[in-house]
Formats: sequence, C-alpha cells, structure tokens
Amino acid sequence: MADRRRRVGALVLDAEGLSKIAAGDPRARAFLAEAHDSRSRVVVAASTLTEVLRDHRRDAAVHRVLGRVIVTPIDGSKARAAGELLGQLKLSGHQHALDALVAVVALGQPRPVVLLTSDPADLAALTAEPERPASERVTVVRV
Repeated sequence: MADRRRRVGALVLDAEGLSKIAAGDPRARAFLAEAHDSRSRVVVAASTLTEVLRDHRRDAAVHRVLGRVIVTPIDGSKARAAGELLGQLKLSGHQHALDALVAVVALGQPRPVVLLTSDPADLAALTAEPERPASERVTVVRV
C-alpha cells in the first residue's frame, strides 16, 4: 500500500471526474480516497465549476466534494497558457477552452499527476509532455 501512495502527487478532476465523485461512483471515489490517504493534493480548476453547478439541489453533493478539494483560480497567466496550448495543438478555443484550462492546472501540479476525465483523448493531447520521463507525465484516466 505504501508504494501506491507515492504514485500520486496530485489528483485533478475535470467536470466528469467531479460529477462522478459527487454521484458516488465507486471507481472515482477510490481515486479520491487514495489521494486523501496519501495526502496528495486534490484539485479542481475554478472553470470546472461552470460546467457542473446549476443552482439545483443536486449541487449539494458537488459542494460536499468541493469542501474537500482545492479549487484553483484561473488567472490571466493560466488563461494565456491555455490559449497558447490550444494554438500549439491547432485546436478550436470554442470547443476545447475548458479542457485547456484543466490541462494547464494539471500541468502545474506536483508530479506525478492523475487526471480523472470522461474525455481522455483530448486531455491526453493537451497534457502531453514528451520531453518528460513517462513517470513524470500526467496520467489521464477515463471515469
């Protein structure tokens, strides 16, 4: 168990990762429990809240999760980095802007990083760092 705990420096949740944890999905909650047990950072980009919260009573479960994670603000430097990332990959800002913001937040976390998402192809491309050793790259996991 101790070596499993060393594998995650940060757990990053996109909208689906956050939603699945809030809904009680056992696999997603296992990632959260492991991160908390290993004292890893659990992070959500502030922009992700735009995708998840709807001023509805179902938001209560999301708010309970948010009470246990770090909500990372999106400032001008993160927004610029996300735009530049989209430009480098020739991706549409309209379609991929929120994913790019999540990617920038993930790339800024202590390694190793696990990113829970329902969109692994796009987020894997956005977080690719071929110059880094494989053990230090963001691991994108479908939930």
